[in-house]
Amino acid sequence: MKNLTLTVTIALMLMATFSSCKKDDPTPVVLSQQEKDDLTVLREEEKLARDVYLYSYDKYGTSIFNNIASSEQKHMDKILTLLVKYNLPDIASTQRGVFNNTMLQTLYNDLTTQADISLVEAFTVGAIVEDLDIKDIEDFIGRTSVPDILDAYDKLSCGSRNHMRSYTKELTANGVTYTPQSISPADYAAILANANEKCGKTKM
Repeated sequence: MKNLTLTVTIALMLMATFSSCKKDDPTPVVLSQQEKDDLTVLREEEKLARDVYLYSYDKYGTSIFNNIASSEQKHMDKILTLLVKYNLPDIASTQRGVFNNTMLQTLYNDLTTQADISLVEAFTVGAIVEDLDIKDIEDFIGRTSVPDILDAYDKLSCGSRNHMRSYTKELTANGVTYTPQSISPADYAAILANANEKCGKTKM
């Protein structure tokens, strides 16, 4: 009887050990170079949005810019979490208005110059940035199947749609009709046809 008890005990211990190993040693996700590049670009693209909006807030003191800039910081943090998880370098500068990506640097310079013109132009710049964000994230979604990355992209895209609605509302109040530059007119109309969305557990 003692031998039987000992055998059962050993068997249970081995099963527990095997089960623990299976839980603690999942198959690691290996990202493609494209997925890595997309995360890196999006980290700086969200920084672009934040920095442009802070620039407009400093100039005009209108709360919409500061509020959405705070949301863009959350977007940046969300992508940084993924960069850390997948052991990817964070090339985003800690300096406002400074970008490693030369295209984003040029875009920042052009957008802040436009925002300098007037408050209405600053609202237009906001719409342009969200327009670009939505299109790029849509492209990124089509290039990955990794669940946590898709979840992040979904939340960020949701946030950008809400931001687009906010900037469009300001433009409409000033008698300006925005023409989308990156997404299609049909997609833009669909965004405006819906109310603000709840973007998952994390408010975007």
